Amino acid sequence: MGTEFLKIKESEDALEIIQNLFDKYYTLQSEEIAVEDAYGRVLSGDVYSRMDFPPFDKALKDGFAILSQDSFGASEESPKTLEVIDFLEAGSTTDKIVEEGKCVEISTGAAMPEGADAVVMVEYCEKMDSAVNILTTVTPTQDVAKKGSDTEESKLILKKGDVLTPGKIGVLLSQGFETIEVYKKPTVGVISTGNEITLQGNELPYGKIYDVNGNMVKNDAISCGADAKFLGTVKDNYDQLKAKIQESLDDVDILIGSGGTSAGLGDVMKHVLDELGQVYIHGISVQPGKPTIVGIVDGKIVIGLPGNPVSALMIFNAFVAPPLTKLVGIDKNFEKSVVKGKLTRRIHSPVGRMQYQLVKVDGEDIQPIFKDSGAIFSLSTADGYVKVPKSVELLDEGEEVEVYLFNIN
Repeated sequence: MGTEFLKIKESEDALEIIQNLFDKYYTLQSEEIAVEDAYGRVLSGDVYSRMDFPPFDKALKDGFAILSQDSFGASEESPKTLEVIDFLEAGSTTDKIVEEGKCVEISTGAAMPEGADAVVMVEYCEKMDSAVNILTTVTPTQDVAKKGSDTEESKLILKKGDVLTPGKIGVLLSQGFETIEVYKKPTVGVISTGNEITLQGNELPYGKIYDVNGNMVKNDAISCGADAKFLGTVKDNYDQLKAKIQESLDDVDILIGSGGTSAGLGDVMKHVLDELGQVYIHGISVQPGKPTIVGIVDGKIVIGLPGNPVSALMIFNAFVAPPLTKLVGIDKNFEKSVVKGKLTRRIHSPVGRMQYQLVKVDGEDIQPIFKDSGAIFSLSTADGYVKVPKSVELLDEGEEVEVYLFNIN
């Protein structure tokens, strides 16, 4: 079943078409989830503090809570002796009041007793039975965290669009949040097509290869913040591929396939999408990755990546990752995810087509990786890629370039 490519899209036009399709068919939605499950999620709204933090004056060190004026002039040669009237550990309180000449032994994190305004570290004290010698002078509030010194009630503590890191989750927990509103993750399904592929764990007959793209692309989607899953493989068979796409779209928001997208006899993705929906892109003027297909089926985006792993990875990072990351609610400018350096070898590029050249970054040295798009092991050493404009035939050794780093959150 042969076919001709539709009019090949320039890379800029293709990215715009894909982004417009994402904008048209998907909207950011929020959901409430448990804070304990919120790692890596994106806040869908600003968050304000519920209370002062700390909620009370607390000791920052083990020692003795005193009136700071009782320590004035104290030294090892001339200590000040105070009566110890109680002991406080973290979480406990006392009704004793610290007055002149008295103090309370205190542990880190404990609430300061009434009357005390400073803590003398235990290292600068000599404890006796019911008294203590203070061996240094302290100032008011020394080693005391004042109520609200970290944040005050009703203050903005986290912003809409923040990715919840362990530290940010700690902030929520400190304020007593059990649940939080975050953006919903779009669900992404990934399938691999091809008569030549088989799954790991099976025997590998001559002429077959293990599937790489399925779980590689799945993890790429996860790195963008999506909820992605690998849905298995399907042969280059029209009816089987059609059934797999229809079945998969029942369970996911976006479907990504790899293989079966070029104009060869065995590549059927275009024909299936033509029957089930509408094709918007069939071919992008880039190398590698020209046989890329994008369509809509039942109001959902279906993207066909090239079968070669390098091509699939490049196209995903250049064209799918930006709109997918935006849909997750992450505000990331992919054009700024770059490092600069100088080429260690020249790059030849075909005029008339944007080229994505895999490279390794070694300090300021940018090392091109010259292998074909099926050379899987080049992916293990590549840090990103250099864009060679379609009007450029040669980037010379020593020329400064920008490297677009692969999307890894």
